[in-house]
Amino acid sequence: MPEMTVQVRWPDGVLRQYYSPSLVLHDHLAPGSYRVDDFRNRATAALDEASSRVRAKYGFACTSAAASSEAIAVDAGRHADSAEVEVISMYPPLPATTTAAQEHS
Repeated sequence: MPEMTVQVRWPDGVLRQYYSPSLVLHDHLAPGSYRVDDFRNRATAALDEASSRVRAKYGFACTSAAASSEAIAVDAGRHADSAEVEVISMYPPLPATTTAAQEHS
């Protein structure tokens, strides 16, 4: 199962990197700016989906996805929901295709 990381810059300038056991984050996010509440909702939904994929394949949930989801919730809680968070990079990138997240940009 391919894994990936996403790097974000929070409104206070802090850079963080989060892990996903699946490329599913590409279905929910793309590089660009999001409201903090929107980013938190998209990222946690994607990480829940990634953990479910791990459970389906291996028979157990991904604790690393849960840890990333928890870290995002904590980091988001430090900022107003209406503040802007920037997704700086997603690695590995997907080949050039259109996803719902890219339509957001």
